[in-house]
Amino acid sequence: MQKITTFLTFSDRAEEAANFYTSIFKNSRIINESRYGEAGPMSKGTFMTATIQLAGQELMVLNGGPHFKFSEGISLFVNCETQEEVDGLWEKLSEGGTKSRCGWLRDKFGVSWQIIPTVLGQMLRDKDAEKSKRVMTAMLQMNKIDIKLLKQAYDQK
Repeated sequence: MQKITTFLTFSDRAEEAANFYTSIFKNSRIINESRYGEAGPMSKGTFMTATIQLAGQELMVLNGGPHFKFSEGISLFVNCETQEEVDGLWEKLSEGGTKSRCGWLRDKFGVSWQIIPTVLGQMLRDKDAEKSKRVMTAMLQMNKIDIKLLKQAYDQK
């Protein structure tokens, strides 16, 4: 069991989100779930909570009621190894949501995600300040991160 687990509280779509997220990421599953009983606060039998595993990382989801809203102050950061992985996750997670700048998107449930190739961090940490500056400038112009364009900026003479 991991020591710290991200806990996402949805208004009333936690079950749909759990199924959606586990269908997108490899090595993902719903570990367990529970439903509200007689004590409420939602109707008996309504989905209450689940522990899910996304790409090997456990999260919990809860239907907590209409007063719960998501904020971009918290996001799920996904390290991607290839452009194909970036493209696939970007399209699937943003469907019904909104695409934003610099690899950020908000899914149809309002959860914020960052879909980021690992090479971006490597380039930004380069000891050559000019290279990392060019990469940052290129990234700031992007919505979905494009590895080829990052490498072009990095390799400029």
